Amino acid sequence: MIKNNIPNAITCLNCLCGTLAIIAAFHGVDDTLWGLSGYQLAAVFIALAAVADFLDGLSARLLHAVSGIGKELDSLSDLVSFGVAPAMMILNVMHAAQPESALCYAAVLLPVFGALRLARFNVDTRQTTSFIGLPIPANAIFWIGMTHFYATHHTMNPWIVVALVVLFSWLMVCNLPMFSLKLHSLSPRDNWAQYLLIAGAIVLIALLGLSGLAATITLYVILSIINNARAPQQQAPTQP
Repeated sequence: MIKNNIPNAITCLNCLCGTLAIIAAFHGVDDTLWGLSGYQLAAVFIALAAVADFLDGLSARLLHAVSGIGKELDSLSDLVSFGVAPAMMILNVMHAAQPESALCYAAVLLPVFGALRLARFNVDTRQTTSFIGLPIPANAIFWIGMTHFYATHHTMNPWIVVALVVLFSWLMVCNLPMFSLKLHSLSPRDNWAQYLLIAGAIVLIALLGLSGLAATITLYVILSIINNARAPQQQAPTQP
């Protein structure tokens, strides 16, 4: 019983970190712990949730403790950590910059479409080696970077953020095949997109700091489109 519940316990840590990220997000640009602003502390908790999200699946495979409950618990936790938490980050930073505007509430679309994305993923047998639509952790990474960019560029037009919210909500539920970072070989020919994404992420984060995360996910979307155009017969799954 203990062995079978270790992965679920780690998944609960994912949910806990996501909940703490939501709490931190409501402090917006105010200083919190360790000299970090609220949204920066929220980003730290989301990163910890991502670590737990990786470890729960790994431990489940190593312990042979894969279960239906674990799969559902993982999706619920992912919605909290990678859907609700990043939405609250951008909502509160936008509200702090322009408290008289209601545009910040467009962010609530992200967890709604994140829930649809996770529900589809759970019943879609095609998404075993690649994804259809933007994975919800990638959505969280983008909004960590975009929130930092918005917080440090107060003159940014909030309508641009609203447009990005709509775009990324659509990306999570669209039928665009997107590659996984899991490598089945080390061949540069077969994994050119993965290698280029990793190299691009290093350069973008080095140049742009935390904002480089948003640029990295944008690169991921672009590379997925190019990858599909180059090999549609391999990348585009058949529709159910």
